[in-house]
Amino acid sequence: MPKSHRLRKWRPRSRSLKPAKDLLLAAAYVSDAQYNRNVPFQTSPQAIRLYYFYKHWAMRAATYVFICVHLSLALFEEPALFPLPFWATSIAEVLCLTVFFGRLVHFAKVTPQMVFWKDTKNICIMVTIVLTLIDLIIYGSLEAVYIHSVRWSRPLRPVFLINFSESRQIRRAFRSIRNTLPDILYVFLLFLFSVLIFSLMALKLFGDRGLRTAEGASYFTNILETAFELYVLVTTANSPDVMMPAYNFNWWYSLYFITYIIINTYIFMSVFLAVVYNNYRKHLKNEIRKLAYLKRHKMIEAFNILKVKVGTEFMVKEATWKRLVKVVAPDISSSHLELLLRISDEGQKGHVDKTNFLRLADLLNIQVVTINIKRHPLEAWVPRVYQSSASLLIKKMVRHRIFIWVYDVIILINAIFIALDEKNPFISYAEWLFLSLYVIEILLKLYTYEPRAYFGRKQFWNWFDMLIILAALVATVANATIQSGQCQHVALHLSLRLVSETLLYPRFRVIVTTLINIGPTMLMFGGLVFVVYYAFAVIGMEAFHGKVQFFDPNFTTSDALVCGNPALKGSAFARDRYCKNNFNDLASSFIVLMELTVVNQCLPLLADGFALVTHQAAKLYFILFHIVVVILIVNIFVAFILEAFFVAYSLEKSELETAIEKKIQELGVGIQEDDVQGGKLTDNVDAKDSGFSGDDGDNKRKALKGLYCRIASKSKLRGEGEEGSPSLDEILNFSPNDIYPKNPNF
Repeated sequence: MPKSHRLRKWRPRSRSLKPAKDLLLAAAYVSDAQYNRNVPFQTSPQAIRLYYFYKHWAMRAATYVFICVHLSLALFEEPALFPLPFWATSIAEVLCLTVFFGRLVHFAKVTPQMVFWKDTKNICIMVTIVLTLIDLIIYGSLEAVYIHSVRWSRPLRPVFLINFSESRQIRRAFRSIRNTLPDILYVFLLFLFSVLIFSLMALKLFGDRGLRTAEGASYFTNILETAFELYVLVTTANSPDVMMPAYNFNWWYSLYFITYIIINTYIFMSVFLAVVYNNYRKHLKNEIRKLAYLKRHKMIEAFNILKVKVGTEFMVKEATWKRLVKVVAPDISSSHLELLLRISDEGQKGHVDKTNFLRLADLLNIQVVTINIKRHPLEAWVPRVYQSSASLLIKKMVRHRIFIWVYDVIILINAIFIALDEKNPFISYAEWLFLSLYVIEILLKLYTYEPRAYFGRKQFWNWFDMLIILAALVATVANATIQSGQCQHVALHLSLRLVSETLLYPRFRVIVTTLINIGPTMLMFGGLVFVVYYAFAVIGMEAFHGKVQFFDPNFTTSDALVCGNPALKGSAFARDRYCKNNFNDLASSFIVLMELTVVNQCLPLLADGFALVTHQAAKLYFILFHIVVVILIVNIFVAFILEAFFVAYSLEKSELETAIEKKIQELGVGIQEDDVQGGKLTDNVDAKDSGFSGDDGDNKRKALKGLYCRIASKSKLRGEGEEGSPSLDEILNFSPNDIYPKNPNF
């Protein structure tokens, strides 16, 4: 009986309060859903603890540190910018490979074995580790007997950056390229066919006429040289130079080049962009649907772990729900937690149903700002003076838009004075006047707005104005005889103040907001470009290092005039002193690749130069780089920018944001965004810190005391006609068959 009695007492507790291991497992699912992580992991208690340790920020940071160290070894290996002995770089590389292998073993302990061995990322990492070790052994053995060889595994180093789970954004960019390749391949083949046809036509038209280029070389007599020149003409890098010999011979030949440019430069390049953009949108839509399904699946798993039966339906108890949120978001404030609970448990029944539980990951992603309304210190110290009619008039003037406009005019006038001759005494005295006006502006704002709010954490421009004005004052007082010091500080202040004022206009604000929103994804494309640059740079270093040498411009020796290689004698490469554009170290290689990305006249000049010092086949290296970076990656980046701005100009409020905003207003702790932004307050006091403005700001201050809330961003990236953005009801009803649409329309 005692044992049975203990069991009967224990069961109700287990139904109302879930064990810690269940809570950790559910929190792992919710956290993965929140951040769109798709890492399959085992559900045993030990595996859950290992998974939390695996995704801990310290582990991820350590992985990135060793990835950076591994990639930076190219700076210290021959050809090196900072030479180190082979044994030093080898030890560092073996250490990095050991860490990568340990990270992979850790992941294997977390993931089911079948999933681990079917994951291509893990296979790529293991194969790269093995190949790198083989390369190290072979290279070290040959170096020991003074035989120089090639480190052929170095271009594989970015594999670790791409394939670890922390770099899923870069992998998505590579998936975009992979998904775009099949469709763009057909367009590219047509483009190459067009270039080949025009090359054959050029041979027939110009090959037998004895024409010469400006350098005296034969003109369109070799099919490979002709194809290369015409490919470069697509980039307009050699226009009109490539046309001039034929044009000088007969102006009718210009029609050939005009036709070629229209077809290949304008039509085919535009088709490339259209195909890339169309495929980018199609695969982006599919990926959004897949992520939405996976998020729903993880949230259902979490619900099934924590659910208890209440009546005829399954629910999650309020206490369990709160513990779950605290585990997923440890830093969440009690007011924010209570707000989310009110939204999830609208009837305040003490439990959360399945539909509302599935929204938790999205609710946690919406930033709710807690606004702390503070009294101005002068209001407490001298209330009668601060609330006098004269004081109220001053504060009303400072809050009014005209105050901002007046200082905009002052800034413009000061900018004109800065452009004038600063040695003029009148101009010098005027600078003192403008500086005094800026000090008065700061003092008036500090008098009107609460100082702690004015210098809040997010108030970059307020801090900037104060620091620049103080620096200008100190420089002026300390060295009044040196006018340039004052002028430089004020000029810098003016330039950035003009930028800040300009960006507050609605149309400019949309552009800037969009650029800020897409900033992290732009960094992802930056990572993609870095990976491609690194691989091409290492290959270029192995193929071309030492072929071109840089000499000081004052050197007039024969070697200096030909960049240290007699093969460049008389070439445009040596004549234009391109000697510093070489592959003798990683930094120089990156600069050369950047020049090739910009194209201009660099592509033919650099390709011809390195072909002269090696072989004509070296031009394929430069053509391949142009195809991968300029035609493929840059077009995908343009497609991403286009899509981001299309969406930005057709934003609408999300359903969850509407629900949160409605609940905030129902609870009586809401502040409208119009109140926050009225009177152009965003330039003076952050909306997070103020929550009042306009002519009746003082009346609102009396009513608004304590903590209030509002949504930090009332929009999500979802376009009006964007069929790829599923609604909340669609997400809640997704099935595995809905991951990929059967008949997508674009």
